[in-house]
Amino acid sequence: MAELHTFDGFAKKDGRKVSEADFGTLKNAALIVEDGRIQWCGPDRKIPPSLVKPVRQPARQPGRLPARQPVRQPVREISLDRALVMPSFVECHTHLVYAGDRSQEFELRNQGVSYKEIAARGGGILSTMRATRQASAGKLLERAQFALDRFVEQGVTVVEVKSGYALDEAGELKMLQVANKLRRARIVTTFLGAHALPPEFGSTSAYLDFLVGRLLPKVRRRKLSSRVDIFLEKGFFERPESESYLLAARDLGFQITLHADQLSLSGGTDLGVELGALSVDHVLQIKEEQVRKLARSSTTAVLLPLADLYLSCPYPRARLMIDEGVRVALATDFNPGSSPCQDLQLVGLLARLEMKMSLAEVLCAYTFGAAAALGLQSEQASLQVGKRADFITLNCGLNELFYSPGRPCVRSVYRDGALQ
Repeated sequence: MAELHTFDGFAKKDGRKVSEADFGTLKNAALIVEDGRIQWCGPDRKIPPSLVKPVRQPARQPGRLPARQPVRQPVREISLDRALVMPSFVECHTHLVYAGDRSQEFELRNQGVSYKEIAARGGGILSTMRATRQASAGKLLERAQFALDRFVEQGVTVVEVKSGYALDEAGELKMLQVANKLRRARIVTTFLGAHALPPEFGSTSAYLDFLVGRLLPKVRRRKLSSRVDIFLEKGFFERPESESYLLAARDLGFQITLHADQLSLSGGTDLGVELGALSVDHVLQIKEEQVRKLARSSTTAVLLPLADLYLSCPYPRARLMIDEGVRVALATDFNPGSSPCQDLQLVGLLARLEMKMSLAEVLCAYTFGAAAALGLQSEQASLQVGKRADFITLNCGLNELFYSPGRPCVRSVYRDGALQ
């Protein structure tokens, strides 16, 4: 490899207060991969011979069994002599499985109709709910796989996929089953049954009781997801009932995450930190008090600037968060309503332009930070011994990333050391 950026500094700093000095750059480097894991990383002139040369079996002597000795599999060499290599991206917040579209709502918002007004008219999440309930699993899978392929082409090897667009038992299970059938990337599913109140229920408390008593145990028993999310927002699910729901989910063995403080300061970030959530997502409305709490916690703040762009919302206070020591992640929030866009380069550009994040901070947020939001930072996002060999080669230098959206920056994608 002509140039290898390991991003090991991001891992050493736990994704906080990073700089270009943390790229971990090696010239004329090599990776040795076995069973999808990195066994060695360093300058190619220093490759340990024992890692690449097959071990010879001793000659068998008459009347004696040969000594048992491991035989290394034949080594396959992949030459990336002129390539610039870095860890692959992690997309940690998507609503990838859905049916229908909400292009008409986009026009309404441009005419001044608010997100909450559209939802009150039966649009928004409930519009997608109706289409998703009616769609077959096959149609949902076909559409979701097409979208997933677009992520892989951009250098993503891990994608989080939420349910939450069916809001009934059969449909939510169908969404998770579809997500688990997706191929070409590592899929992390999240149960988001608490996305909105479906029309069959008269109150949010009754619906959450149904989820806790019936649906969460089924999801856990069938191993469809190990994560639970909730849309904690005024007019959707308020803090007290969200806390009870998340505690019940945690007691069942789920990891927890939250849509928090997107449209109003609703207590989601405070609750997420108190409960040890893996992440709080959106966090547009938080104040200095919440930022300081996040900085002292292990919870990752997931920033979703495409949704802010589409909803004409203020952008999160990323500069304050990063300077205070918060670990941040970036994601597309790909969904049919508030972020029908999968462009990672545009996400990073908005982070640089509107949130004043440096290139190093954006790269960390879309690799190590995003992996941490999924609890995968010990597995992904830096090229270190023992971690998964997920990496990409680029058509450009690092400084040209998140600079010119629409330009194909990724040349090739490797997951577990295999070309995708």
